[in-house]
Amino acid sequence: MALAAAVRVPARVLLRAGVAVMKLKNPPVNTLSLEFLTELVICLEKLENDKSFRGVVLTSDCPGVFSAGLDLKEMCGKSPAHYAEYWKAVQELWLRFYQSNLVLVSAINGACPAGGCLMTLTCDYRVLADNPRYCIGLNETQLGIVAPFWFKDTLVNVIGHRAAERALQLGLLFPPAEALQVGIVDQVVPEEQVQSTALSAIAQWMTVPDHARQLTKAMMRKATASRLITQRDADVQNFVSFLSKDSIQKSLQLYFERLKEKKG
Repeated sequence: MALAAAVRVPARVLLRAGVAVMKLKNPPVNTLSLEFLTELVICLEKLENDKSFRGVVLTSDCPGVFSAGLDLKEMCGKSPAHYAEYWKAVQELWLRFYQSNLVLVSAINGACPAGGCLMTLTCDYRVLADNPRYCIGLNETQLGIVAPFWFKDTLVNVIGHRAAERALQLGLLFPPAEALQVGIVDQVVPEEQVQSTALSAIAQWMTVPDHARQLTKAMMRKATASRLITQRDADVQNFVSFLSKDSIQKSLQLYFERLKEKKG
């Protein structure tokens, strides 16, 4: 049964026995623009406030791409005030998804770099489609950008320190078999089985009493979340300072030019 989600940015939310299937739809590649970030948080908040929901499967409605990540157009050629507003929205998305009481499972049915990967790392479980084009990872260094400490912390919590150190320095994007081996995803399945597998996984998580699972999740994640919460303003200032450097702006502009050449 389709539910009307009160969001301006297109997002399809379906209800299945207490589980919402949230399909990201910000064509062509689900870029996390300022508006889209804000609406995703609003959508999750509405689901959390509706007691008929206990879990969410997060997937994509855009063929071949789960999410291309942060919108570089929001980070290039704009004012420091805009950079600050944008980064606060990125922080808020991570905090809300990472600390959600709902069971969150990613059904990754497309390429998932950078901010897209970060969004899946906030989830409790990740299922990736077995397609060699669907790579996942935090590849910020490839763009001349440094992943913030809370991106790093989230990845370390999932795959361990050494694997995260290597992945972050090299800006690695893992194809499905390597993603499973390193542990950045929990299952790799044929593409047509991604959503059904995610629904099966979430059903297993929902067999545990909510109060016990929620308190355990909060206990496991509290230190990581608190580290950003206590440093939010400084993190915004660091981001704005870093992004405002001429060398960083030039790196982003060069990346845009390479993208235009590929499209051409």
